[in-house]
Amino acid sequence: MFQDTLIAAFFAGIVAIVVTVLVEKYGGAIGGILGTIPTTIVPASIGMYLASNIVDFRTSMAVVPSGMLINAIFLTNWKIIPTYFKVTKSKYTTLIIIIIISLFIWLLCSILALNLINFVTKKGLSSYGIALFGLFAVVILGMVFCWNIGTTPSSNNHVNKYALISRGLMAAFAIGAAVWISDLGYPLIAGIASVFPAIFLTSMVTLWISQGPSVPMGAVGPMMLGGSSVALYSIIAMWSLPYYGLIIGSILAWVNSVLLCSLPSFYYINWRQKNNIY
Repeated sequence: MFQDTLIAAFFAGIVAIVVTVLVEKYGGAIGGILGTIPTTIVPASIGMYLASNIVDFRTSMAVVPSGMLINAIFLTNWKIIPTYFKVTKSKYTTLIIIIIISLFIWLLCSILALNLINFVTKKGLSSYGIALFGLFAVVILGMVFCWNIGTTPSSNNHVNKYALISRGLMAAFAIGAAVWISDLGYPLIAGIASVFPAIFLTSMVTLWISQGPSVPMGAVGPMMLGGSSVALYSIIAMWSLPYYGLIIGSILAWVNSVLLCSLPSFYYINWRQKNNIY
C-alpha cells in the first residue's frame, strides 16, 4: 500500500508540473481551462481505488465535486479581496493576507461540507446525489464569474523552476495524503484531500509575484468553470473504474469529462469575451 501511495504522489507531482508549464504560456481563459482539466485527480482516483473497497472508493469520489465547489469558493477570494487593497503599493502584504484568508475559508468550508455530507448520507441521500449537487453548483458559480469576464491577460515571464518544483511537491503531498487517508478507512476526508487546491494556490501565488494581480484575477472565473471537469471525472469514475478496470475506466472518465465540461467551458468563455458584455 505504501508503494501505491508513493506512485500516486509521484505521478501527481509530475502531472502538476507539466500542466503548469502549459498553462503559463496562455491567458486566463485558455490557461484556466488547461489548468483544470482532470490531472492530479487521475492518480488520486487510481490510488484510492487500489487502497479501499468499492463502497469507500465511491464515497471518496462522491465528495470530489463538493471539494471542487469549495475550491471555487477558495478562488473567489483571489477575485474579491484584492479590490479592497491598493495592490500596487502593497502587493506582497495583500498576497499574504489573501493566502491566509483563502486557506482558512477552504479549511472551514471543508469541515462544514464533511459534516453536512455525513449527515445527509445517514439520512439516506445517495452518494450520486451528493456528487451531482456539487457538480451543478460548480458549473453555476463558474458561469456567473465568467459572465462579465472581458479580456484575460496572459503571462509573459518564464516559470521559475523553484515555483514549478513547489507545485509538484504540493500536488504530490495532497494526492499521497488522500490515498493514505483512504487506506486508513476515512473515505470522506480522502475525497476532500484529493482536491486540495495545491495547483490553484501555487498558480495564483507565482502569477501574482511575477505578473501582478491582474493575471491571477483574470484566471479565477475560467478556473472555477474548468474545475467542473474534475467534478464530472469523479462522478464517471465512480462506476467506470469498478466496471472497466483502472486503465480503461480512467480513460473513459477523463475523455468524457473533457468533452462534456472542458470544451463547453472554453467555448462559453470565448462567447462571453467576444460579446464584451460588462
